[in-house]
This record gives sequence, structure tokens and C-alpha cells, in this order.
Amino acid sequence: MQIYLPIAEVSVNAFLLLGLGGLVGILSGMFGVGGGFLLTPLLFFIGIPPAVAVATEANQIVASSFSGVLAHFKRKTVDLRMGVVLLIGGLVGAALGVQVFNALRAIGQVDLLVRLCYVVFLGIIGALMFVESLGAIRRSKATAGAPPPRRHHRGWIHTLPFKMRFRTSGLYLSVIPPLIVGLCVGVLAAIMGVGGGFIMVPAMIYILGMPTKVVVGTSLFQIIFVTAFSTLLHATTNYTVDMILAVLLLIGGVVGAQVGARIGVKLKAEQLRILLAIMVLAVCGKLAFDLLVQPSELFTLGAASGH
Repeated sequence: MQIYLPIAEVSVNAFLLLGLGGLVGILSGMFGVGGGFLLTPLLFFIGIPPAVAVATEANQIVASSFSGVLAHFKRKTVDLRMGVVLLIGGLVGAALGVQVFNALRAIGQVDLLVRLCYVVFLGIIGALMFVESLGAIRRSKATAGAPPPRRHHRGWIHTLPFKMRFRTSGLYLSVIPPLIVGLCVGVLAAIMGVGGGFIMVPAMIYILGMPTKVVVGTSLFQIIFVTAFSTLLHATTNYTVDMILAVLLLIGGVVGAQVGARIGVKLKAEQLRILLAIMVLAVCGKLAFDLLVQPSELFTLGAASGH
């Protein structure tokens, strides 16, 4: 069942889009990531122009994250205070990111930048997560039956001013690190069409020292607002949001998120992280391969509109 996407100017199979949305929804429920870092490259692979994929994908993240966050609210695993601090940084970052995106679009370099950003970020984060998860699995086998050690980083983070108590996370730390994490994620949300969960989740665990069980829900809470804001900016300044594409991805995503939240409960945190790391590295490899093997594509992207 082929349907024509007016803004993307391509015809795509509707069931393929529903399936992609569903797959990413499952990931969002399982890992607390918006899934954009996987869905946006998948949209590139089926022929959606990067500028349209980035702007439209944010819609789908909002819906699947909202669906996922409801499940976490029921379990009381959302740190609202931390979420709001991250959100303030995120909104500022998204506004900056859209400005950068517009400037690059004006000089015709946005497609290349988006792809390069994906290769670099997915490569680094996939590798770090993979190594860390393997270590965690080894440690859990070595200390089977022993309670997991509490993370008490008494590092430079605890010397910063403007401290605040985050009761749900059991933390007392400066608001500066969460604001910076939020800002970085906001910029990426706008430029790469991602919720930033794949950066946000590791940052919340390793930089802020938050307990894993509240990280997923808090990350999803922040992602909803930042991606909604960046979609709005893209729609009003770039006109690159394809509503038909968004709706199909949305339907798949909302259903998938509920399934993912159920699967996530049954797997151990280390197993979830290693699975996510493998997927990230696989997508990164495919994107890098496309960039290296088909340099001619970069000069003919504009020609696709004639089909």
C-alpha cells in the first residue's frame, strides 16, 4: 500500500512506516529513549530526505515518550524536579539548535551534517555503552546475590554552587550539571531529530549519579517537551514537518511503547543496555558505510524530488 508524502515528495509503503514506528515505540518503552536516533537513520534508508526526517521524527518521539511516561508515572519512577531542571536547559538548547539547522539549510549542507552527526554520536555512545555493559554483566556475575553498590560520586560535581535536593532520585547536587546536560540534548534534538535519550540516559546515570530506575521515566518526561518545542520551531521556520508521515509513525509508536514498557520490566538493566549498544553500533555502521561508499549521493540529493 504505497502512499505519497507531500512534504518529503516520495512514495512509501504505509505498513513499513507503521512497522518502523512500532519498533521504535518498543525501544522507547524498554530503554527510556525516544528512539529517534534509530528511526531517523531508518527513514534515511527508505528514501526520506534528512531535513524532513529530522523535523517529522520529533512528532513521533513526543507521542511514544508520552505513552511511555504514563507507565512510569504509575510506578512513581519520574523525578519531576530533576525533569524540570533538565527541561529548562533543553528548551534553550532546542532554540539554539533550530537556528544552526536553519543556517546550514540555507547553505545546503544540512543533509551531510545530520548524517555525520549520527555517525559520530552513535559510534561514540554505542562503543562506550557496550564496554560499560559488558563490565556490568561481568560484575553482576562476580557478585551474584550481593546488593549492587550505591553510586556516590564525590567528584567535582559536588563542589558546584546552587545546590538543590532531588528527593525522588535521593540526590543533593548543583543544578548546573543537569542544566548543561539538558542544553546539549536540546541542541541535538533540533539538529538530529532525536529525543536525546541515548545521551541523556547515560549522562543521568554516570554524570548526575541518578538511580537507574528513575532515569528512564525522568528522561522521557523531559524529551516530550523538548521535542514538541523543536517540532514547533521546525514547522514554523522550515516547513519540513510531513504530517502524513508523522501520523503513521505515531500510531505505530504509541502501540509499541506500551509493549516495550512490559518487556523492559522482565529484563535486567545490564542486558537492556548491551542490547541497546549493539543496535546503536549497527545503525552507525550502516550510516558510515553509506557515506563512504556512495559519495556521489551527496551531490544528487536534490534530484530525488522529480520522482
